[in-house]
Amino acid sequence: MRALSFAVVAVLASISGLGCGDDPPASYATYQECFDDRTMNGGELVPDAIVGCCLENPIGGLTKACGATTPDCINYLTTNLNQTSASTVEVMDSCAAYVDEKNNPPEE
Repeated sequence: MRALSFAVVAVLASISGLGCGDDPPASYATYQECFDDRTMNGGELVPDAIVGCCLENPIGGLTKACGATTPDCINYLTTNLNQTSASTVEVMDSCAAYVDEKNNPPEE
């Protein structure tokens, strides 16, 4: 009976994310490093990489380094993302998506 109880607890812990195997998101010294890793190594599309780096990855030790508003994000990316990495429209749309997801996180 103990073995069965242990097995049930182990399965429930792994399903609910309570296990010890969850790695923290990678942190990067610069935003460009995060973007390049997600697009070149992770195969993400530009908008997904922009939003992901802004929401999930610490950049230079800061979480949500892209700021609190869409203009903050656009200004941050203008300074920290190579001009050839994303179009102006991709930056604007991705920053709007970032702010929306930051303010309205998906329910789990």
